[in-house]
Amino acid sequence: MMAEGRRFPWARMMELGLGVLRLSPRDFWSATPREIAAAFPRSSSGGRLARSELDDLITRFPDDP
Repeated sequence: MMAEGRRFPWARMMELGLGVLRLSPRDFWSATPREIAAAFPRSSSGGRLARSELDDLITRFPDDP
């Protein structure tokens, strides 16, 4: 349950799911917030990725084969 006065960030979740991940509306509304969040890499410390970590991912998983 969310703390009183805090609302779920639906606008941000929709931006990520529909805009960034390009899920169809059907797939977006079928996914759980945890599933959508899992699509975004986190650093080993659990926070945002450092630039070096992002560069490593880009090198290991290039967009073009």
